[in-house]
Amino acid sequence: MPADSAHLHDASALQSDLHSLLDMQRKAYAAHPFPPLAQRQQWLKSLRQLLSREREVLIDAISQDFSHRSPDETLFAELMPSLHSLDYTLKHLKRWMKPSSRSVGMMFQPASAKVVYQPVGVVGIIVPWNYPLYLAMGPLIGALAAGNRVMLKLSEFTPATGRLLKDLLGRIFPEDMVAVVLGEADVGVAFSGLAFDHLLFTGSTHVGKLVMRAAAENLTPVTLELGGKSPAIVSADVPLKDAAQRIAWGKSLNAGQTCIAPDYVLVPQDRVEGFVEAYRQAIHSFYPTLIDNPDYSAIINERQLARLEQLQADATLKGARLIPLYDQGQGRRMPHALVLDVNDDMQVMQDEIFGPLLPIVPYTDLEHALAYVNARPRPLALYYFGYNKTEQQHVVHNTHSGGVSINETLLHVAIDDLPFGGVGHSGMGHYHGHEGFLTFSKAKGVLIKQRLNSSLMIYPPYGRQLVRLIQKLFIR
Repeated sequence: MPADSAHLHDASALQSDLHSLLDMQRKAYAAHPFPPLAQRQQWLKSLRQLLSREREVLIDAISQDFSHRSPDETLFAELMPSLHSLDYTLKHLKRWMKPSSRSVGMMFQPASAKVVYQPVGVVGIIVPWNYPLYLAMGPLIGALAAGNRVMLKLSEFTPATGRLLKDLLGRIFPEDMVAVVLGEADVGVAFSGLAFDHLLFTGSTHVGKLVMRAAAENLTPVTLELGGKSPAIVSADVPLKDAAQRIAWGKSLNAGQTCIAPDYVLVPQDRVEGFVEAYRQAIHSFYPTLIDNPDYSAIINERQLARLEQLQADATLKGARLIPLYDQGQGRRMPHALVLDVNDDMQVMQDEIFGPLLPIVPYTDLEHALAYVNARPRPLALYYFGYNKTEQQHVVHNTHSGGVSINETLLHVAIDDLPFGGVGHSGMGHYHGHEGFLTFSKAKGVLIKQRLNSSLMIYPPYGRQLVRLIQKLFIR
């Protein structure tokens, strides 16, 4: 068979396999379109037991994919929030599933109204490589809580984790309930073109546009979690040690490969050098050395490492001042570096960095800093460091971002009672907690009447006196 014909055959077979899987889940959903509370709770409990029992093999698989991922980072950033999300959902699911009573106006009495939260059907979830467990479990928990069937597409850049999750989830869920799809980019393209009842994608803004375009062919609703350049603003009077330490932690977790990592820092121009030194001390207190340090994670692959090195080279070529914080790295354990004297022509100020490079942008006053942020695409997260409550409120009210943390980084994503989602270029829609349940549910309005038909009073013919009286009473 010629190469082109073989490629077409493979593509056709791929489409057929994915459609067959979707059809199987649709039929299973049609047979059980409204799973009861006890069934959903059992799904979530089984998932919790699985994650708790298999934590060590999950840690090992993720580390294998990264060449080295700190076991403690996987525990804190992937397993812990997944388990907490399951506990939170199990605690509140009964209340979430309860129909919401709504009022009925006098004109329509006697009647009652309610909103029933119905599963949407089959949910597709496209999982990125940077947190392959948590960013699979988070939406999976919400989709199962809402009573749906789920298809998960795992990243081709985390093959060990993908194979393991396929095996582990297959032990507790039949494939018509939860299915894990593996494969390269062509599989992801085909997956995003399936006629899901809802599709959630986490990844880059560029790929998010392609996913949304593919979903539009089927009028599939989408939730997009896209990242972007999340700023941190250091106020004029916050202790530099406080701000630098918290920003350094948010930037160094997973070697900066976090969608809500601080992407650049706005610092008062007279505090820049002080911040540089405070940041250096914070990073060195976390990681005295990178050589054989089990706490420091590697860049996921050579392609991403080369991209980050290109960002450094481009910035230096265009006049930036690079301040390396270590003499050398090890393998793909890339050393942290600060980038000063940046401008908008540099790629490091255009692209989401997703690594241990931190540009510093000086500003004159708070309004200048806010104007800088607001002149750019709306980020997934915004961080403000300052203890003045009036200024905190001013920042929250005068910027747009998916979420905000005041005097902290990253942790708002782990608060189960807060929605998580982007805005504009950083995404659309929300999930986590109750918002996740709502995202994967159809809020169906239901009006209920019994034998008495009060609507007879407004049926034609319209010239009757009773009709005119009703018009006078209810149309003013």
